[in-house]
Amino acid sequence: MLKKLLFLLVPTLFYAQIPAYYASIDFTQEGDYLKNQLTTLITNTHTTNLPYTATGVTDTWDALYQTDLNPSNTNNVLLVYGWNDTDADITNDYSRAQTSSCHTSSCSGLWVREHVYPRSLGTPNLGFEFAGADAHHLRSIDSDRNNSRSNRKFEDGSGSIMSYITLAGNWYPGDEWRGDVARMIMYMYVRYPSQCLPNNVGVGSTSYSNYGDMPNVFLDWNAQDPVSQYEMNRNNILNTIQGNRNPFIDNPYLATIIWNGPQATDSWGVLSSDEYSLSNNLIYPTITNDYIYINNIENKTYNYSIFNTLGQLITTNTTTNSIDLSGNSKGIYFITLQSENKTKSYKVILN
Repeated sequence: MLKKLLFLLVPTLFYAQIPAYYASIDFTQEGDYLKNQLTTLITNTHTTNLPYTATGVTDTWDALYQTDLNPSNTNNVLLVYGWNDTDADITNDYSRAQTSSCHTSSCSGLWVREHVYPRSLGTPNLGFEFAGADAHHLRSIDSDRNNSRSNRKFEDGSGSIMSYITLAGNWYPGDEWRGDVARMIMYMYVRYPSQCLPNNVGVGSTSYSNYGDMPNVFLDWNAQDPVSQYEMNRNNILNTIQGNRNPFIDNPYLATIIWNGPQATDSWGVLSSDEYSLSNNLIYPTITNDYIYINNIENKTYNYSIFNTLGQLITTNTTTNSIDLSGNSKGIYFITLQSENKTKSYKVILN
């Protein structure tokens, strides 16, 4: 569709260095260490909390009138989950006149505001303030398609430009929008870590993430559907309006560092280098009865911490070659290694 074609026509954005917005972040960290740093950053820089609807001041309507404009026709907004402007079915429209927003209860043929993270699925309900009015997850949407989506959870589909209700009664956003959805859900979780849990809005396995806090489907979509110019434009405008940014639009690879899963694009071209991370193959075996060993050909000293699946610290120590797990109960553990300001977490099984 047009949004992705525009991305292909615009030169891929690589930064010669990490943007100044992230100057306070230690990117040698990963997992929850990095996630918590980003929470602090995007919370502290979120200097303007928009009113959902207001008169005389900038509200979320005003934000969407700017952020959701079609880059090839700025008289129109793009409609999330839509895909076709040429057939007779207006409910699947890809774009619509910016002026065709609906502010009443009769909205067929008009567009309204979609909470990509449904308000009712928050803990507690997002309401219409703060998280419920954060424009980083609000999108223009056809009114009838908004009713179809309702508060359905996201589920992977068969691969289709169309958005639809799955056989299980969940929602597939369509190939065109799946990456956008994933990065918005990731933002909401990092910005509102106790209120906007990804497991509340996505179905399926969470095997990629060490602590099971990010459904695989969002990590897959983040890698499969690259950031578009449209997303970049939104992020830049909302940076001006709200003060903060969506880090996963700036660099999808941040999700890989935090939650593992398939490797997403490193937009900055530096975080996936050895300068910022330890090797994926540093420890062996990952299934053991007793010891874990380190491929330590340089004879470095590593600080290590062992956590259980509840995130509780079991032990911490230093080593050059091995870690003894034999005194622990059988099950899954997470080992965090640190050396020379580089940190990486590994999942191991003690049987």
